[in-house]
Amino acid sequence: MSQRSLDVVRSDHDLPEATGAGTMASMPDAASAKPGQSVKSRPDPAWRLRGMRIRKKLIILHTAFSLVLAVILLLALRPALHDVVVRAETQQCLLALDMLAEAPDPPKRGARGDVQFGVGSLEALRLPEDIAQQARAAPGETVMSKTVAGWPLAVRWDEGRGVYMFAAARASAARDGVWRLYGLLVAALVGAYLLIALTLEVFILPRQVYGPIRRMLSADLALQSGERQSELIDEVDMPSDELGEIMRSRNESVSKLRRQEQALADALERIELVATDIKRKNHLLETARRNLADQDRLVSLGMMSAGLAHEMNTPLAVLRGCVEKLRERAGDDDSRNQAELMLRVVLRLERLGESLLDFARVRPPSADEVDVRFVVEEAWTLVRLDRDTRDVRLKNVLPEDLTVIGDADRLTQVFVNLLRNAADAMNGAGVITTSAERAIRDGREWVSITCADTGPGIDPDVLPRLFEPFTSTRLDDRGTGLGLAVAEGIVREHGGVILARNAHAGGAIFEVMLPVAGGGLPNGEDDDAGAETAEGESTHSPGDAAAGRV
Repeated sequence: MSQRSLDVVRSDHDLPEATGAGTMASMPDAASAKPGQSVKSRPDPAWRLRGMRIRKKLIILHTAFSLVLAVILLLALRPALHDVVVRAETQQCLLALDMLAEAPDPPKRGARGDVQFGVGSLEALRLPEDIAQQARAAPGETVMSKTVAGWPLAVRWDEGRGVYMFAAARASAARDGVWRLYGLLVAALVGAYLLIALTLEVFILPRQVYGPIRRMLSADLALQSGERQSELIDEVDMPSDELGEIMRSRNESVSKLRRQEQALADALERIELVATDIKRKNHLLETARRNLADQDRLVSLGMMSAGLAHEMNTPLAVLRGCVEKLRERAGDDDSRNQAELMLRVVLRLERLGESLLDFARVRPPSADEVDVRFVVEEAWTLVRLDRDTRDVRLKNVLPEDLTVIGDADRLTQVFVNLLRNAADAMNGAGVITTSAERAIRDGREWVSITCADTGPGIDPDVLPRLFEPFTSTRLDDRGTGLGLAVAEGIVREHGGVILARNAHAGGAIFEVMLPVAGGGLPNGEDDDAGAETAEGESTHSPGDAAAGRV
């Protein structure tokens, strides 16, 4: 009996799909985006792998390889298995149709197992008209098609009986076998993957990859932290592959770097010694030059200061007695306050006369416990009498219990000079802030008293010689250029250091560093320490100005 196959579009949904659902799920859902809403681009997978650790990369890579291999095997086996199942179902349809044709009294419609069959008219069997026409056009031949459910369908026209015969079969056992075959294949692939992954992770990668990488990372961490005994990798820890070559190259680079560092350190040490020697010699030369230029003027000034102080003592004594009588005879509080103020001014003039004698080295300073906050307040009162400070505000944040050992009158003179200079620099308008803090330097306890203003700051060209005698700038333009030189000498005689610098936000900062009670130094000692403290701050060391004094 002849057969003729028809070109009928097949539906393969009855067999398991390997990749259809996964492929559709992995596509971006761009169609679901709302109008005007941009679809966010996904990062490149290569960049994701670049940010992962090696273990995770290897797991992802050989897992992806196993999945791709499984998909390839399933795609390769699926057409062959599907063809086998379809042939088996078609053969069942043909056998059933032959049995119906040979049966003397075939049933009109029935089913046996997975095979459905029937004999009758077109309307009774509900066959598609196109299939029925093709079968009627070829009596006795079999026309193949598919049912709505996708089963193979065989239709034949029996011209002798005048009826249609059909048979539809579905090989459930074969299809179940295909599913089991797919399951066994997946299980075999998973087992092989687990075996390979376990072998790699337990025996191969820890020794050949992870261990050398961890050793190299540990050596790099030691290199960063300065642990030189652990920054090189031992030869026994280096494999003979590419990682070992990288380790050997790294050890050579680190060793060469250390040799170069040592050579550089030796060269810098030699340069520093030479620079220190040159600096010391230049300092000595500059000091000698200043001494020669100012020696005559300083000698004359010392003699004039001593004579002026001597001549001032008598009239000041008379004026002091008159003021004291005025204070005793004052009838109201205002008169008494004015008399007391005049008396303080006279006493201040007497102390200034004594300071002139001090400048001429007539007598040593006293050593008493001095209240620093009171000294600053007293100095500010004197500055207000001498300068127009209506728009200048003093912000005194010195602690009330801050005391040093020294001469109160001389320290008052220091702060008078500093506050007056600050007021002059601000042109009579601004804020002067005085503060203090304790510090440990060179094993001694110091108190640092700062006087900061909001003026234009100090000319950088003047800073190196700011405390030299006869240096007259805007900071001291109403005097003879001796105010800061005298202040520096008084601070130095108290065993301290005076520094000057410009603030980053504007203005000048003067810092008076004095040792706390019991920590003072004799006159002239430790000048080098003061210079070292001032170094790097654009300040003047006390030793420079002291070299030009008499």
